[in-house]
This record gives sequence, structure tokens and C-alpha cells, in this order.
Amino acid sequence: MKKNPVIPYALIAGIGILLVIIVSVVGLNQQEAIQDEQNGDQKQEEEQDQSGAGETAANGEEIFQNNCANCHGSDLSGGMGPGLTTVGSKYSEEEIREIIANGFPDAGMQPGIIDGKEADAVAQWLSEQK
Repeated sequence: MKKNPVIPYALIAGIGILLVIIVSVVGLNQQEAIQDEQNGDQKQEEEQDQSGAGETAANGEEIFQNNCANCHGSDLSGGMGPGLTTVGSKYSEEEIREIIANGFPDAGMQPGIIDGKEADAVAQWLSEQK
């Protein structure tokens, strides 16, 4: 009797299909774990937003560096925008917050580049620069 040459190919195909099914099941389990982890991270962020007023003050400089330093300089010395090294001696925290909210469109600073708690944190940090 001759051996059937199709059997090795059928065996390889069967093993391949079995491996695809196993990898799919493992992938689904990992996807659920990733989603659970992301949901946990979102809950942590929400809790930090609700509890941390002190955090925003610490982040004022970081927010400035990410949003404002391109024009005002990372060391507050100015550039395209004016220098802010002594802005705290010129304006109060509320005035700085108002400037951030309304901008100086004639000078190129658009209103609302940052807002909300981020604007409050930057205004507080800048008001300390005297």
C-alpha cells in the first residue's frame, strides 16, 4: 500500500487551525486585562482630580512648559512673547488668570490656550514669579 501524501498537509493544517484558536483565546483574555487596567487608571485620575488642589499648583510650571514656553521661553525670558520673569510683581493671580483666559490677540496670544484648573495652576505659579 502507498501512503497518502495529503495526510501530512492535513495534519499541519489542523495544527495551524488549533494554534490560531489558542492564540485568539489568549488574546481575548489579554484584551480584557488591558481594558480593566485602563478603567482602573481612569478611576485613579478622576480621584486625583477630585482630591488634589495642591497637585495643580505643583503642575503649574509643567503646564507652562508644555503650553507656553514656546513663546515665553522655558526660563521665562521671553521670545516671540514677552518675558515673564517678574510678571508676579506686575499682575495679581486673578489678573494673570484673566490674561490667560482672554489672551492678547493683537500681540499674537490667542485666548483659551489653557483653561480651567490648568489655567488656575499656571496663574498661581506665574503670580509667584517676582
